[in-house]
Amino acid sequence: MFTFPILGVRKVIERGIADAAANGGFRNPYYGIKTGKDEKPGLWLVGDQGVYILSNGKLAEGERALVVYSDECHPVGNPDWWHYKRRHFGGDDGIEFLDAENLIPLFDRNMRCTHLRVQLTETDVSLSLITR
Repeated sequence: MFTFPILGVRKVIERGIADAAANGGFRNPYYGIKTGKDEKPGLWLVGDQGVYILSNGKLAEGERALVVYSDECHPVGNPDWWHYKRRHFGGDDGIEFLDAENLIPLFDRNMRCTHLRVQLTETDVSLSLITR
């Protein structure tokens, strides 16, 4: 499982929406294979050099998306990140889309929670809120 501070998650979503408004929409996480799918407000859970969430709005030339690493899988802050990623995300790189339409109401109903926990299984992505 991967844990992200809710404030960071909100900032990633807000940045994606702002980038989309300024630059013509949302990026397609499927490299054009599934045109129109998941081109809406949300974020990407990315397993790569660590595990992080990434804003999904289209970017202006030379701009970078906002990234927030999971507490457990930051390559700079956790020397065990590679083993953790392999165990909980898998050995390959990948992207999972998380829809803002599902996340924002969850945050708004649970104002005292501080972190989003994301757990991947072979068939599903489950989300839960925790307080630290």
